[in-house]
Amino acid sequence: MGGDTATAIARFEAAERERTGLAGLRIGFHRVHGYYLELTRSQASQAPAHYERRQTLKGVERFTTPELRAFEDRVLSAEARALARERELYETLVSDWGQELPTLLETATAVAAVDVLRTLAERAKDLDLRAPVFIREPGLSIRGGRHLVVERACHPEPFIPNDLAFHDGRRLLILTGPNMGGKSTYMRQAAQAVILAYAGSLVPAESLALGPIDRIFTRIGANDDLARGRSTFMVEMIETASILRQATRESLVLLDEVGRGTGTHDGVALAWATAEYLCRTTGAFCLFATHYFELTLLPETLSEAANIHVSVREHQGRLIFLHRVEAGPAEQSYGLEVALLAGVPQDVIQNARNKLAELDAPFSGGAGPHTIEPSLFAPQKPTHPAEPLVEALKTVRPETLTPLAALNLIDEWYRRFVRPT
Repeated sequence: MGGDTATAIARFEAAERERTGLAGLRIGFHRVHGYYLELTRSQASQAPAHYERRQTLKGVERFTTPELRAFEDRVLSAEARALARERELYETLVSDWGQELPTLLETATAVAAVDVLRTLAERAKDLDLRAPVFIREPGLSIRGGRHLVVERACHPEPFIPNDLAFHDGRRLLILTGPNMGGKSTYMRQAAQAVILAYAGSLVPAESLALGPIDRIFTRIGANDDLARGRSTFMVEMIETASILRQATRESLVLLDEVGRGTGTHDGVALAWATAEYLCRTTGAFCLFATHYFELTLLPETLSEAANIHVSVREHQGRLIFLHRVEAGPAEQSYGLEVALLAGVPQDVIQNARNKLAELDAPFSGGAGPHTIEPSLFAPQKPTHPAEPLVEALKTVRPETLTPLAALNLIDEWYRRFVRPT
């Protein structure tokens, strides 16, 4: 059967409607029953005598006719012949060109490479991309880096470019600042620039100097795995553990809010230990975004660590995100201000301010609400085994002791400090 099958079916349907005068008639296809003529229940009683009932459904009746069966045979026969011819032509093509397959693959690879390079060149011109410089020394220096996707999304608003610098003496950057300030974008644009450079593309930056980078590791976002019974925190720890085991001195590690899925003290401790391990033991280049201001003390004990932050300004009671990355730690997190911007009711915000004032009260002596408690990470003074006995001796006045009282004290201390029950 020549021509388009769908067109032939439409013509058959139109002709059958005209012959029967049933405007609601339509032709359908069922995998088991084949082609059928369908009428509504109200029209089924008007079906011609030669219509053979094939199927009764709710609201419709399905029929067939000798003409429809003949039409079906022609359609299916045509489809079978078309498939057979298609298979025959394909096998002939494979047989005739089989010996040329290596040449075809080589040509396809070359055409694909030309296509990729042409596209990269075109985008480099349109997006103002620059050539990266590969260096032997370890490090990553980005001047005026941009995130291509975010830049396009925020058009016509200008995208704020930022610098990033890693080298042998600067391997850990603690990134602080409020939500919506641009921390995640800053981290992602660093990875994007490295990937594009290694792919042979120009990069979205004024300049980029890049040393050896073997892998990029990321722990960004919050995801759970309910099917396996894994919480968001469990997934976070599994991914963090994988990074700690696999990262090398030539890796780029991007960590966002490690430790946020558990209690505050546990979270701070895990974040601190993770950052310290990556800096001291692994030596990877690590960009560590966090809301734990305690981590901004790391540069005091790690010479290869430094603080950076996304800047924000307050103007006439409003928070203005500058999206600029500057040196030093952030002054505060602005969590309540961001919540207010998100539409949290004013009553809730005011209640939160009152509670924050209560929580900050113990620190009002000068350290400030975001200063780490020295006892949390500072080395604890070792306790000498004899200290409890010394403290007990300080309470005794020997000149007032009788021999019996002295013996009783010795017996008590023996049972308390030597053989405690």
